[in-house]
Amino acid sequence: MTNRLDGKVALVTGGGRGIGAATAVRLARDGADVALTYLRDKQRAEEVAHEITMLGRRAIAVPADSADPAAVVAAVDRAAAELGRLDILVNNAGAFLLGPVEQLGLADFEQSVAVNVRAPFVAAQAALRHLTGGGRIISIGSNVAERAVFPGFSLYALSKTALTGLTKALARELGPRAITVNLVNPGPTDTDLNPADGPNAEAINALTALGHYAEPADVAAAVAFLAGPDGRYVTGATINVDGGFTV
Repeated sequence: MTNRLDGKVALVTGGGRGIGAATAVRLARDGADVALTYLRDKQRAEEVAHEITMLGRRAIAVPADSADPAAVVAAVDRAAAELGRLDILVNNAGAFLLGPVEQLGLADFEQSVAVNVRAPFVAAQAALRHLTGGGRIISIGSNVAERAVFPGFSLYALSKTALTGLTKALARELGPRAITVNLVNPGPTDTDLNPADGPNAEAINALTALGHYAEPADVAAAVAFLAGPDGRYVTGATINVDGGFTV
């Protein structure tokens, strides 16, 4: 393997399940020590951390509510302090609030923006105290930022679309510091929130070019590429891992 992460330290927010867990484990397989945050399920987060340690890497599971800016900053600083440095930030934690637009309240709006937009911004700010040349900031967006085919996604699509602007502007600003910033937009992915055998799976599969859901590992592979040396000249980019959902 040429895209190794030996000696690197990564923080994956929302790393206790789904895409976040797959990403945390993949980065560890590639050689990184990994900190991951979780909100409620301590057991699952610790299971992911244990899997990482079984790969011979260091891991810590950090409780942190991404809706709380202070908790986000504390998680970044703790990852760097306990693991000795920080090289890779993966903004994965997300709020998935759906519903008819006239039924979405201001509390829903505030929660979505706090977790999906403000938290990546705050985490990036905090990470810049630790990242040096070769650092990576990678955010997990969504295919609905480009194609919202079902009703009820207005708020979620709004919040995920904001990551495109954040990614491009940060990439321009941080390029002189040799820090890359990129966005990965997953499509339908087999997770607890959207299982591949769920009630809407047949309709969703029909909208993709490949005709099936991704595995979380498919998204993690894109993150690993961007995090490693092979991705050193990619910045400000959006990579769609969506099976052709947006074509």
